Amino acid sequence: MSGVLLNIAYIAAAVLFIFGIKMLGSAGTARRGNLISAAGMLLAVVVTLMKSGMDYQWIWIGLGVGTIIGFVWAKVVKMTGMPELVALFNGFGGIASVFVAWAEYQKYFSEGGILGIENDTFTAVVIVVATWIGALTFSGSIIAWGKLSGKIGGSPTILPNQRLIAVVLALLSIASVVAFGWMPDGPIGYGIFFAVLVAGIGLGIFGVLPIGGGDMPVVISLLNSLSGLAASAAGFAIQNNVLIVAGCLVGCSGLILTLIMCKAMNRNLANVLFSGFGSTGASAEGEEVEGEMKAASTSDAYYVLEAAQSVVIIPGYGMAVAQAQHAVKELGDLLEENGAEVFYAIHPVAGRMPGHMNVLLAEADVPYEQLVEMDSINPRMPSVDVAIVIGANDVVNPAASDDSASPIYGMPIIKANEARTVYALKRGKGAGFSGLVNKLYFLEKTRMLYGDAKETVTALVSEFKK
Repeated sequence: MSGVLLNIAYIAAAVLFIFGIKMLGSAGTARRGNLISAAGMLLAVVVTLMKSGMDYQWIWIGLGVGTIIGFVWAKVVKMTGMPELVALFNGFGGIASVFVAWAEYQKYFSEGGILGIENDTFTAVVIVVATWIGALTFSGSIIAWGKLSGKIGGSPTILPNQRLIAVVLALLSIASVVAFGWMPDGPIGYGIFFAVLVAGIGLGIFGVLPIGGGDMPVVISLLNSLSGLAASAAGFAIQNNVLIVAGCLVGCSGLILTLIMCKAMNRNLANVLFSGFGSTGASAEGEEVEGEMKAASTSDAYYVLEAAQSVVIIPGYGMAVAQAQHAVKELGDLLEENGAEVFYAIHPVAGRMPGHMNVLLAEADVPYEQLVEMDSINPRMPSVDVAIVIGANDVVNPAASDDSASPIYGMPIIKANEARTVYALKRGKGAGFSGLVNKLYFLEKTRMLYGDAKETVTALVSEFKK
């Protein structure tokens, strides 16, 4: 394929990427946007493979192995495992950029510039930047995966002199990148290259370990952005326009999403990365919660819901753990048939990955128009008869509004406490994933429905069907 046709195809693929990402901004068009972006990537891959002089043997082997692993993984993973799967995908994107950069380094510099690009500063810098960001993304994503999957504790892990080590690694990374731009060739360049690789891996580990589980949605979004930036740098290294564009799109959109989520928590990115929020004992820093949590039965809840004219369902990670989304949808349908107005209130950081609740409810075919954002539902909450909180904790905790000593003070929440009656579905009396006690559960208007969320909602559905 000629260079002109190749670049035209790359431009077409980039346009498809842009339109696809634009459509991801709306729940109603997200699925179509995903397909359009996938079509753009398919076009980019096909025209790249049509370039002359390529060894297709390893390409077919890689394609076959990757297809089998991806297909099996997609089949066996549960919806509750999606956050950690997304974290791993971010990591794989990072390590792929490392391998691309490493291959280019071997091609141009490891033997003293055997292809005649000796001491090309720009090529050297983009190679080492792709290596550093990719290594950081990979190791950080592995730590995020460990926290989300429960293999590493969800609370921040603070090691001795951790911040000092992180600062040293950051300075080492910057110095190594600059040095490699000057001296990419020979044994010295080889040593600097691996110093960058080790520093990136170390910085990813020491950067994510101190971040609490409650902040993992922001971390996943940030790591997604970094994987895009690493891919873009790798694109510059191999002079591939479509990889540059795709990487920049992923990097920018991931960063914008990260900032949106930080705003939803009323925190800046530096606070998320360095505050250690979610540490064990963080709840002790707030005011002592008085009173007790009052349990209710599903029969009691049924009589209240049967008389309700407006119901707001507020899902959280507990709904994902119980895989209760289909039962929740059925309950919502029955409430509507009974004459109630039903909405599903979605907090931007509910769950453990960006858009977690939207994905689950979309899987259950909840109508898009019933999904309401926090800013839209809060003005209506004082007139809502019943708020049903399903496994959510921090995103409905009144301490964010009235307890200045709480670690989440100032964080915008869904104001379930302003509804006339609140039913909270919870497995037990313990604190949430971030370790904070929820003051909502102790209010006089709140009743607790203990047990598995799916079983509880199914019992409510049975009460309505009787």
